[in-house]
Amino acid sequence: MVISACSKNEEMSDGSEFEVPLIIPSGNESYLNLKSDYIFDDERLHTFDLVLPPDNYAEINANPAAEQYVEGMLIFEGDTISPVGIRYKGSIGGFVGCVSGSDWTNPSGRKTCTKLSMKVKINWEGREDHFYGLKKLQFHSQNLDPSQMHERLGYYLFRQMGVPAPRSVHARLMINGEYSGVYALTEQIDGRFTRFNFEDGEGNLYKEVWPLTMDGNVNSNSSFLNALRTNEDENPSVDIIRNFGQSIRDAQESELQSVISASMDIEEIIAHAVVDRVIRNDDGPFHWYCNGGGCGNHNYYWYEEPENKELHLIPWDLDNAFENIISDGNPVTPIKDEWGEKTNNCNPFNYGAFNSRQWSASCDKLTGGWASFEEEYQLIKSQFILGPFSEDRVNPLLNKWTNQIRAATSEASNEHSDALTIPEWEQGLNNLKDQLIFARNM
Repeated sequence: MVISACSKNEEMSDGSEFEVPLIIPSGNESYLNLKSDYIFDDERLHTFDLVLPPDNYAEINANPAAEQYVEGMLIFEGDTISPVGIRYKGSIGGFVGCVSGSDWTNPSGRKTCTKLSMKVKINWEGREDHFYGLKKLQFHSQNLDPSQMHERLGYYLFRQMGVPAPRSVHARLMINGEYSGVYALTEQIDGRFTRFNFEDGEGNLYKEVWPLTMDGNVNSNSSFLNALRTNEDENPSVDIIRNFGQSIRDAQESELQSVISASMDIEEIIAHAVVDRVIRNDDGPFHWYCNGGGCGNHNYYWYEEPENKELHLIPWDLDNAFENIISDGNPVTPIKDEWGEKTNNCNPFNYGAFNSRQWSASCDKLTGGWASFEEEYQLIKSQFILGPFSEDRVNPLLNKWTNQIRAATSEASNEHSDALTIPEWEQGLNNLKDQLIFARNM
């Protein structure tokens, strides 16, 4: 049960008022007492309701790419959590074709699609109560994935191979009483995630900062500190990841494997590389994009365990995975090189339908070191193909998930002219299955 405390009336631009209730939990609510396994239960398709004052909703719709939070409410299975922060989210690809600005490489302008990825901040304005143990919810639109399966399947495959990765399920999302559609509800990578996945879970978590720069230098202290996603307010040391970068930089080629093994679980990181390359997660850490004077990668996190000083690479943002297996289906993301290959004497080069510039990942000394574990790579790849990636394991899952979201997908198609139609979705699923068959036989 929830108890309404004093309410706050917000005056709208038309002079009307919108009542925002302040909720004091009684302590018996399910969201306070159950764990996150309930939210990420593979057998359930949950529905979440977001309620925003009209002016707040208009504000984020006017410029989604600004990614600014506004205040609203979350309603879930009879419980109201208020207030919470709500905003749109996404990288460049998340806004393609869905905002009014004309430059897709620099998203701007008003919202033009029914669905955009959204983030809900439960710990809004200092709230200490969690939602099933979670501080944030992330609803990914899947607008560029007609199969609606990339995230759920991709993260499942990583986790099955022992790689720490977020959980992802499907969910129905309502916004101000209107059904928006089927989203991928993907777990936030944060301090709660590290404590859930690691016995030594209080260490530093970094987003999108590599130990070495393209020119082989160790990244700066400020770069690591700016990338922190845990312990930001505690003036933490970044010595573990910096020292790792220095040891890689200074190692002779003959020493590289032993240096890496001293700081990483080799089976885990090679399994990460195997899954990434088999599913062609070409918008991940092994794609070094180049513009201006340098090259860099994105869509990953690092976690360092403080006691044993072990580092873990965590995958993120898999919406463009599975696209480039049979051929280069995405004009932006394709990686030219096979695992361990180097092109153009480690100078940047143009590649792909858009002739964009990239740099061979194995020219990075760390990635090149991982690629030198050739026997381990082939062994783990064989285990992956015959195990979690096999047709006998994957197809029943895809069939179950397809049945789970069919009615919700049809509902969205009937409600919105820009929603995925059932024939488009079924074609997307067939295309995904064709990519999987091809990948198993590569």
